[in-house]
Amino acid sequence: MKVIVLSDTHAPRRWRGCPPAVAEHLRDADLILHAGDVCTADVLTELSRYAPVRAVLGNNDGPDVAAWGAPETLELDLAGLRVAMIHDSGPAKGRLNRMRRRFPDADLVVFGHSHIPLDESGGGLRIFNPGSPTDRRRQPHGTIGVLHIADGTLTRAEILPVT
Repeated sequence: MKVIVLSDTHAPRRWRGCPPAVAEHLRDADLILHAGDVCTADVLTELSRYAPVRAVLGNNDGPDVAAWGAPETLELDLAGLRVAMIHDSGPAKGRLNRMRRRFPDADLVVFGHSHIPLDESGGGLRIFNPGSPTDRRRQPHGTIGVLHIADGTLTRAEILPVT
């Protein structure tokens, strides 16, 4: 299973349509996860033309994103891998332990908010922030995440530059 992970697309200010470099990765995705701050549900509808989409609400998301079906947190079973999603995981200090307490059954927690890509593991939990494909802030590139999952195992996780 190939899962594309996005966060913080910030439409329409930053995302006026799917950037070609992002679309290239979406074409063969089995699932798209969006960790919040789409800012308009139109982005989720656009993404759903590529693959099924699951999303959580970000602090900049309005009622239309909630109406589309994005909750504040989400827990999924992806090919046997237990995945949780939240937009804002809080401060970097203590993040792994905080996410373990918040999602005790998760193997992987996907989050966004900071626009800073992160792939970190500890204590039986992996946390993953894909960064932002469109609002890189102080990062050298806009980024997305790619997860490869098989038989309940995250076989590969990548953070890829798209700008």
